[in-house]
Amino acid sequence: MEVTAQVIADHLGGEIIGNPLVKVSSVAKIESGKPGALCFLANPKYEHYLYTCQASIILINKTFEPKQEVKPTLIKVKNAYEAVASLLDLLNSLKASRKKGRFWNLHYEALSSRIGKGTYIGSFAVISKKAKIGKNCQIYPNVYIGEGAKIGNNTILFSGVKIYPGCEIGEDCIIHSNVVIGSDGFGFAPTSEGIYKKIPQTGIVIVGNNCEIGANSVVDRATMGATMVEDGVKIDNLVQIAHNVVIGANTVIAAQSGVSGSTKLGKNCVVGGQVGFAGHLTIADKSSFAGQSGVMGSIKESGKAYMGSPAFEYRDFIKAYAVFKNLHKK
Repeated sequence: MEVTAQVIADHLGGEIIGNPLVKVSSVAKIESGKPGALCFLANPKYEHYLYTCQASIILINKTFEPKQEVKPTLIKVKNAYEAVASLLDLLNSLKASRKKGRFWNLHYEALSSRIGKGTYIGSFAVISKKAKIGKNCQIYPNVYIGEGAKIGNNTILFSGVKIYPGCEIGEDCIIHSNVVIGSDGFGFAPTSEGIYKKIPQTGIVIVGNNCEIGANSVVDRATMGATMVEDGVKIDNLVQIAHNVVIGANTVIAAQSGVSGSTKLGKNCVVGGQVGFAGHLTIADKSSFAGQSGVMGSIKESGKAYMGSPAFEYRDFIKAYAVFKNLHKK
């Protein structure tokens, strides 16, 4: 699907410098842009690529002024990084062909479930009895949806997703392949005989609206009540969310991170890769954690950054690191 610079500028509210009729059909990094591709420049350290890039269109910030002649058509926008995300949505909507409501080789229990208009269900999906699936959903092949589970409108479940009984997924969510929602939490009680007795996990998982969960991630059901993933949360691949955890709205969690049982992350937190949270903690809103941080205690003050294991405030960590990296020299 080809799109002109004029269509892109109109969609983004941008200003065109160059040919408004030039067309693009793909998006590329600015260092590898070719004719027919659109690139963007948001980070000044990549500016030198702007003058050699062969792409047809480049998005730049309104405040940026090129120091040399630029061959591609430029579109000035308020924020190039945000604009390219919006543009990818546009290109995806133009080329995407959502599968229509077709039903292939469904498990027989689907006959007692409720499936909304316009929903597509792929081959060998299992829709258990009393499950409720909203309108215009995309349920890809080999998905399992357990008894009494609920899936909101416009949600996409890619192949291999498993939704355990009773769990709820909101509207406009994207759940990638092999995600498991509602598996048992890691709950075992030691006995006097030195063995571990399993504690039944009787709760569910509730995922809010506009959430995305990356491939091979797991969200465990609560021991009692619900594990909560609130609206707008974005979870990367290979993330473990334990039982009775609450992930606050619009929090983002990068790959290979883990949140232990009953910990509550605030709203708008940013969690880097391989971060680990101990159990039963409360983390303030807008907290940020650098990769491989180990969070051992609760955080009460919002808006601060942390690093290290055990994690402490980022600026203090940098000062401490300047000392201990040289200890062996003394």
